[in-house]
Amino acid sequence: MSEKNELMNQYMFVLDALADKRGLDITLMDLEEKATIADTFIIVTANSDIHMGTLRNAAEEALDKKGMSSIIEGRNSTQWCLIDAGNLVIHIFSRKGREFYHLEKVWGDCPSYSYEYLD
Repeated sequence: MSEKNELMNQYMFVLDALADKRGLDITLMDLEEKATIADTFIIVTANSDIHMGTLRNAAEEALDKKGMSSIIEGRNSTQWCLIDAGNLVIHIFSRKGREFYHLEKVWGDCPSYSYEYLD
C-alpha cells in the first residue's frame, strides 16, 4: 500500500465524519517529513459559526470513538478551531479564517490531498 493510501486510510474516519456534516474543501496534509508539531493536518472550511461547531463536534466524536484523546483550542472562535489529537491536528476554519491563515501555502512543500480524491 502506498504511503498516501496508508495515510488516507488511517484518518478516513475523521474525513468521512467531516464530509457527513458537509465540511467544505477538506484537505489532508502529510507533514511527517517536514514538521515536528504533527504528522498530519486535516483542514476543513465551515460556512457559519454554527457549522463550525457542528464540524468540531463531529471530529471530536469520531476521535473519541477511536479512543484518541484531543485538546480543542478556539472552541468559541468564529474564525479558527484547532483540534490537537497528537500526531493529527484538525483545523476548522471559517472561509475568512482559511483565506487569512492559508495553511496550505505555509506548508506548501508538504504533500496534500483533497477529500474528493480520497477513495
